[in-house]
Amino acid sequence: MSYLALARKWRPGFFSDVAGQDHVVRALLNALESDRVHHAFLFAGTRGVGKTTIARILSKALNCEAPNGGEPCGKCSPCVSIDQGRFVDLLEVDAASRTKVDQTRELLENVQYTPTSGRYKIYLIDEVHMLSASSFNALLKTLEEPPPHVKFLLATTDPQKLPVTVLSRCLQFNLKRLPTALITERMAYICEQEKIEAEVAALGRLARAANGSMRDGLSLLDQALVFGGGKLNDADVAEMLGSMDPRHLTEIMQAVIAGDAAGLMQQARQLQELVPDYAAVLDDLAILLQQIAVMQLAGEGALDEDADVALVAGLGAQIDGETVQLLYQIAITGSRDLALAPDPRIGFEMTLLRMLAFRPAAEVGGAASGGEGARQAGLGAGSMQLASGGQVKHAGPVNWDELLKSLALKGMTLQLARNCAVAEQTDTTLVLELSQSGKHLLTDSQKGLLTEALRRQLGEAVTVRFIIAAGDIDCEAARDKQAVLEQQADAEGEIRNDPAINRIIEAFDARVVDGSVKPSGSPTRH
Repeated sequence: MSYLALARKWRPGFFSDVAGQDHVVRALLNALESDRVHHAFLFAGTRGVGKTTIARILSKALNCEAPNGGEPCGKCSPCVSIDQGRFVDLLEVDAASRTKVDQTRELLENVQYTPTSGRYKIYLIDEVHMLSASSFNALLKTLEEPPPHVKFLLATTDPQKLPVTVLSRCLQFNLKRLPTALITERMAYICEQEKIEAEVAALGRLARAANGSMRDGLSLLDQALVFGGGKLNDADVAEMLGSMDPRHLTEIMQAVIAGDAAGLMQQARQLQELVPDYAAVLDDLAILLQQIAVMQLAGEGALDEDADVALVAGLGAQIDGETVQLLYQIAITGSRDLALAPDPRIGFEMTLLRMLAFRPAAEVGGAASGGEGARQAGLGAGSMQLASGGQVKHAGPVNWDELLKSLALKGMTLQLARNCAVAEQTDTTLVLELSQSGKHLLTDSQKGLLTEALRRQLGEAVTVRFIIAAGDIDCEAARDKQAVLEQQADAEGEIRNDPAINRIIEAFDARVVDGSVKPSGSPTRH
């Protein structure tokens, strides 16, 4: 007896079954109901979000003998034939395996002939971006002047690779990545219908691993059912995915909170025996920290329903919000950098040790200016002055100027920095205030370059934010500008008070041309 995978068995057959793509479904139903159906559609989105599924439903709706408000009936001969994959007027092609122009021409050579059994002849081309340039040219000729009985349904994960000439002839629909909560809800419904025992936490873990793809989520659900012998519990799913048992996660967090390096390494060694996916473990740690932050700031009611409220509340009572934010940043940065480590285990252990090394100054016994606490807080020795309680005093012009010299910035990035002043600073955050006259310098690229340079100097855990001042501020650029104005005023004063110049003015009825007085020197800082 053959088994039908859940992703195939529960594939939507009607527009009403499609989850999370209401903006696309609504537009298609309106077009079908008003009989204003374009000749070419492009469905774009990441894998498993419903591109080809929606295209097949649209194929049924276009050829259905008894549609209802745009929905296919699902019972007539065309609907049944399309569901069974034997409708001769639906030509479904994987462009990745038919990239050559000859294959495209062969596909389109019968386009002028009317449908055999349906109302429309439909070309459904998946991964259309894989076609060659010559193939696109062959397709374009038909897209420009298609016969009235032909519809093109194109699907792609990378619409930017399509020629503009093709894009301009299609109605484009961008399908969204599906929220974790929606995938969880759909899998819970399927488990209920299939009479499968499933823990909510296990479904949530699978949904997060699906990463926005319903198809991937259902495939993982199939895999988990095989792994768990027909049942779904969180411990089995965690083991299958290489993620961490909640007990291990709790013990690691307790060791981090206690500053117990030996205990932390012992937990890492025990975890090594399970041969885990260390990136997934760090992701789980980041999720737990996010839940703690939500609990602390928004309360228990704001947590996801799969969260362990007692665990999150217990850990949240032992750690302050600032430290939670820092640990979260270290966890996601460590996950990203695992590929750069000599070995994933080493990268994982270094990430855990970094959580102990980079602690707010109040937790490591306070700090003086440029002392050990400043280094442990990731702010760079001597770069800023720490006050008691882990807060950083407002950095005056001398402190910020000295930091800029060490950054070795150039061009527009230097000008952006010179138009900034430190507005606020904690152990993990640096807020820079930008003058009104320099706000045009705050482009995404320049902001990224300055942020990167500051993190290299102050530590990767530091978050840099920019705010625009209501007016001008006391920054290096403003001081230079003021110095230039003062120098200009002094030069003009000297001219006005020079006896020789005044005698010339009187003798020749002359005047000093406005703007012609130039100071002999100008202030320079960098």
